Amino acid sequence: MKILDFNTNHTLENDVVKLIPLQAEHLSILSEFAINEPGLWEYSLQSASGLDNMKAYLNKALQDKANKKAYPFLVFDKRTNTYAGSTRFYDYLPEYQTLQLGYTWYGKAFQGTGLNKNCKYLMLSFAFDTLGVERVEFRADNNNKRSIAAMKSLGCTVEGVLRQNCATPKGTRRDSIILSILKEEWLGGIKEKLAARL
Repeated sequence: MKILDFNTNHTLENDVVKLIPLQAEHLSILSEFAINEPGLWEYSLQSASGLDNMKAYLNKALQDKANKKAYPFLVFDKRTNTYAGSTRFYDYLPEYQTLQLGYTWYGKAFQGTGLNKNCKYLMLSFAFDTLGVERVEFRADNNNKRSIAAMKSLGCTVEGVLRQNCATPKGTRRDSIILSILKEEWLGGIKEKLAARL
């Protein structure tokens, strides 16, 4: 297994999308979404709607990277030549060879365009084929039907629901659905099926 180097710029790309390591100067790009599409974070544990919230969102992402807990990306859509959103690896546990993939959001113009499948294919390939992790976990608000459907379409297996396991920015409690892909499942067919759908 290869350990993720947080000090290296890991740029992941194919013909459709480019995942660029998130940096502080990307605030101006992401702020456009925070100001114009505040509803993107309806189900998020950390809201990024509005300029102040986006600053806090970006600062936490970069702090988690500095603490070697997360590796966030800025998403660039090559087809439209525009920035589309953000995603990241987080809760990276090299001793257990696991990580989580999430904090994913895209502007409405990019939803349902196939962008997400390309992003996830690149990230899952990096996780399983480059880093050699054994398990990639996904979590979502159990009410976020669009996100859950997207994860299932990747080939994720639903493991269960954690009841009221965390607080939301609104002060309510959230039920979180847990899904995952194992290395043997990725190599045993999921990778090939997902690649065929790109």
